[in-house]
Amino acid sequence: MGYRIVDPDAIDPAPDRPSECRKLSDPAGLETMAINRFRAEPGEELPLAYHYHDTQQEAFYVLSGTLAVETPDETYEVPSDRLFVVDPEHPQRAYNPADADEQVTVLAIGAPQADDDVHAYDPDDA
Repeated sequence: MGYRIVDPDAIDPAPDRPSECRKLSDPAGLETMAINRFRAEPGEELPLAYHYHDTQQEAFYVLSGTLAVETPDETYEVPSDRLFVVDPEHPQRAYNPADADEQVTVLAIGAPQADDDVHAYDPDDA
C-alpha cells in the first residue's frame, strides 16, 4: 500500500477533546508522525492541556481563522496560511480566543509520533 487518500470528514472526531480533533495518522497508515486536523470554535483549546514534549516537534499549519499559541514568554497570533513550529521541551497551549469572530481550522503535525512523551505544563510552577 504505497499510496492513500484520507478524507478527514470520514473519520470520527476523537472523544473527550476540547475541540473537534480528527486523528489522521492511523487511517493514513503513518507510523513515524502524528497528523491531526482540529476545528476549534471561539473559546476552545486544541490540546487537552498546556504541555510540552520530550522529543516531538510540533507544527501547526493554519488552514482558516487565526490560531493563538500561548508560550511562557508570549502569546503568538498565527494567521491563515502560516506555519507555527514548536521544538521539543518548549511548552505551548494552542487555542481559538474567546473573542474570535470565527472558528480556526488547523493541521497539526508531530514527529516523531510519541504519545508517551507529553507532559502537562503549569506556568504558575515555572
